[in-house]
Formats: sequence, structure tokens, C-alpha cells
Amino acid sequence: MQMSMPVALYRNFLGHAPDWYKKTILAFLVINPFLFVLNPYVAGWVLVLQFIFTLAMALKCYPLQPGGLLLIEALFIGMTTPDHMLHEIQLNLEVVLLLVFMVAGIYFMKDLLMFLFTKLVIRVQNKLVLSVAFIAASAFLSAFLDALTVIAVIISVGLGFYTIYHKVASGKEFQGDHDHTSDDTVPELGRTDLDDFRAFLRNLLMHSAVGTALGGVMTMVGEPQNLIIADKAGWDFLEFFLRMSPITIPVFIFGVLTTMLLEKMKWFSYGAQMPANVRAILANYDKHNDETRTPRDTAKLVVQAIIGLWLIVGLAMHMASVGLIGLSVIVLATSMSGIIEEHALGKAFEEALPFTALLCVFFGIVAVIIDQGLFYPVINWVLTFEGKTQLVMFYLANGALSMVSDNVFVGSVYITEVAAALKEGVITRDEFDMLAVAINTGTNLPSVATPNGQAAFLFLLTSAIAPLLRLSYGKMVYMALPYTVVLTIVGLAATYFNLLDMTDILYEMHWIEHHTADTVSGDSSH
Repeated sequence: MQMSMPVALYRNFLGHAPDWYKKTILAFLVINPFLFVLNPYVAGWVLVLQFIFTLAMALKCYPLQPGGLLLIEALFIGMTTPDHMLHEIQLNLEVVLLLVFMVAGIYFMKDLLMFLFTKLVIRVQNKLVLSVAFIAASAFLSAFLDALTVIAVIISVGLGFYTIYHKVASGKEFQGDHDHTSDDTVPELGRTDLDDFRAFLRNLLMHSAVGTALGGVMTMVGEPQNLIIADKAGWDFLEFFLRMSPITIPVFIFGVLTTMLLEKMKWFSYGAQMPANVRAILANYDKHNDETRTPRDTAKLVVQAIIGLWLIVGLAMHMASVGLIGLSVIVLATSMSGIIEEHALGKAFEEALPFTALLCVFFGIVAVIIDQGLFYPVINWVLTFEGKTQLVMFYLANGALSMVSDNVFVGSVYITEVAAALKEGVITRDEFDMLAVAINTGTNLPSVATPNGQAAFLFLLTSAIAPLLRLSYGKMVYMALPYTVVLTIVGLAATYFNLLDMTDILYEMHWIEHHTADTVSGDSSH
């Protein structure tokens, strides 16, 4: 029996997503215009929550399609404008270029990454030590490089490990093509090992993702909003690090201690061990590669190692924007590895471009947040407090808003408002400095609670590896919960009981004499 056109259209709508999900999205699209007519402010918050819902259901349907439909409707009914959305994308052009080029650049360095990380995972058999190594390395690299770059490396490595085991477990190790997204070819006896290996990789990925937050909060280059805050405050790299250190160093220590406790106690799905069969397969894979490696393969590894050094030095010294350095990595890695066909280049961009499109949709949602003034009541309320209470409220308000929005947007909005208050003489320069610290730590630490709080977490959620490891939005929130509680509380306590007066220390070092002349207001209250 031939189906009618309306039925066919409905079947095509969002493909094989569950029927209840399709109806929910359609309901959103129906009620939003009416809500906007009745109360634009409420309609704006509803749209934000609806977009978060599409992120939470990422394993049911990639968020780009339902989130994009909600945004297109929001543009048509006047919640924001295409020009404002384009403006937000332009402001974040470096992030867009980073995703397009850097993630692809990492793809062409996967031989070196697999070589190094396979040796690490095989030789370090103590899971607790391995977990601490992953979180510490992610933190260190994120402090000097970029969280998205670091998480892209970890995702690439995790996907490589998973593909190797899945291929061998399916008996397809001698075949070129293999579908590692389906478990149908894995024998029943191997399913338990596969599930345990998934849990093991989930642990390492979540430790690494948290590590990017621990390192990203420390320096002015760790996260995009850090650069904005440093620029508004007139701080250079070292001064930024010193001002944040009374909070960020205790937070890092407690973050690592949390990792050790979770692995030891096996709480919140942590403590999963690599199955012996999987370790044997990876060891055999590594041995086979060592035995069959040709001079050309060795030359590739050497070249990729040199490119890796250029990547680290170039990013650490800010010799160019992250995206442009990523583009240089693509050119260098492909030209020195003999990859010259267009179709061979195209595979590298498959991972990043869907997320880049999703991020542009997200910037459209940010434009709605700005045009509808969704955060301003909270900002104005926080500014009514004084002293240490104001410091605490800034930290908590930034953290809460960063959980539901984007920490870059929240940080930039708050530091702009505080800078305006300084210019108007509402606060002193000392108060501004302390509030800037609270804003930076508030946007970076509590935001690990949800994938939408940090770009690195969102990238992990929407990456190719997330469905393979059954890493859903809810699972990420659950596994991040202990870190969220510890980092938030330690950061809050360090903010409130900040006994180390960095202003006095920096004075003694003659570090901030210039602030009287070239800061945001020219205020000389110091």
C-alpha cells in the first residue's frame, strides 16, 4: 500500500529518530511563535532550554537539525536577526577556524599519536596512574595550547584504540573496510570485553575533558574568555597566571585528588579496567607495527614529531591564531606524507564540520540571549551586592549561567559590565581585579557540569566516538558531577578565603605600576 505524501514527509522528518522525539520538536516549533507574542523574555528562555534538550538527546538525533530548525524559526519571528548571528560568528571566527583546520590537522598526525599513546597505555598498567597522567597532561597542554585541540587529540587516540579492538574482535583484522559502529559482527563471547573497554575509554576521556578545564582556567590563553578578561584588565600572561593561582592551583590539586578517589572507590562509573584480552590485542598490534614498520613509515613518524613540536611552540608563543597554525599542520603533514588526492584530504574534515555547523547554530542562540536580555536581570542583581558577598555571587552566577549557556559568552558579558562599573566609579580598581578573578574562575570551573558549558565537552559529546562508547549527555553530566561539586566548592572557598593578596605582591614586584595609566578606566585608586 502506497503511503500518502503527508505520511512520507513525516517519515522523512528527522529520519529514524524516535517518534516521540519528532513530535516533541514539532510541538516546540508550534508553541514558540505564540510564546514570543505573549512574552518575548519567557520565549527566549524556553528556546534556550529547548536547544539544551536537543543537546541532551544527541544520541537520538544530532543536534544540528532540530537545533537549526528552532533557530531558523527564531530568526523568522524576530527573536534575533541574521546580522546579529553573523556578528557573533565573526567574533568567534578563530574558534570556527580552529575546528575546521586544527581538528583536521590532528587527523593527519594520528600515526604519531597512536604510536605514543599505545606505548603509554600498554606499559602503564596501573589504571590510577594512567588516569592521573591523562588529566595532568590534558591540564598542562590546555594551559598553553587550546582545550579543543587537546580534546581532539584524545578523541583521535580513543577512536583509534576502539577501532583496533573492534576490528580484531569481529575477526576482520585482515580486511581493509570494517564498520566499527555496529556490534553485530562481534561474537557474544567478546561483548563483555567490548563493554568493559568502552567503560575504560569513557573514564579516560572524561578525566581528560576535566583536565582541559583545570588547565584552561590558569592562563590567559587557556580559554577564549580568558583573553577577553586579560585584555579588559590589562594583564599579561604572567600576571594573569599569578592572579589566578591562589584559586587555580588548589583547584588543580583537588581535581587530581578527586581523580584518584574516583578510580580507587570506583564511584560514578569510574575505576573500569582494561580487559586482559583487549590489552593483549593492543600489545600485538603494537608489536606487529614495530616489526613491519618501513623506512617510509619511520620517516612519517619523525616528520609528524617535528610538526608536533611546531604545533606546541607555535601555539604556546601565539605566533598565529590557532586555526592558521592548524592549517599549517595540514599542509606540512600531508605534503611530507604523500597525501595529495582531494578525496584523501576530505576524510579529515568529516569529524569537525558537523560540529562547526552546530557551533554556528549555537552562536545564533547566543544572539537570541543577547537580544532578549535573558542574563541582564541576573547581572544587575549580582551587582547590588558588595564586598566578599559580591565576589561569591559573581562566582556562583557566572557558574550557573555557564552551565546552561556558553562560558565564553557569559565571561565576556560579565567582564564588560564590571569594566563599565569601574569607569563609572561604582567600584575601585582593587575590586575590579578581584571580580575579574571571580568571573574567570566562575565561568571555567562550574561549567564542567554540562556539555554545553564548555566547547571541549560539547565537542566530545557530538564527536564520532561518543555514540561508540555510549557517552550520552546524561552520562557526561553524571560522570562530571563529582568533579563539578569538588571544583565548584574548592574554587568558591579559595575565592572567599583568598588570603594571598596578589595585588600587594605584584606591587612589590613592580608589576602593576602601569595600571594607573593604561587600564580600562585610567582609575588611580591603587
